[in-house]
Amino acid sequence: MVKHVRQREPTQTKTRRDSTRIRVFVDEKERALIQANADVAGLSVSAFLRNVGVGYPVRSIVDLKQIAELAKINADLGRLGGLLKLWLTGDPRLDPRRFPHIDRTIAATLGQIEASQSAMRDVMDRILASR
Repeated sequence: MVKHVRQREPTQTKTRRDSTRIRVFVDEKERALIQANADVAGLSVSAFLRNVGVGYPVRSIVDLKQIAELAKINADLGRLGGLLKLWLTGDPRLDPRRFPHIDRTIAATLGQIEASQSAMRDVMDRILASR
């Protein structure tokens, strides 16, 4: 019986370390500034300089955190809006006879919505100020 041995195809691809290196001369201040910018972007110095050099946008980790914060605020507004909708449609679960203080609860909900909108504006201002 003849056994067929399947030969493996080379699957190794060229890594960045195997690629061409570019040397850039900078002084200590410039090195520190480049390192700080790379840290803010959440990238290595090499990746940061490569992205800048080829024109790729460099996104900041701070922007991503602020976007996540906006998503949480948006979810809060959605939940508060849902409660307000129940009240406005006369949902029996929010019958004023069952909940005599529902008016105060609705007023508090409206206050929370306004506070959330204010928080969202603050986050947007911080994002714009960081650019």
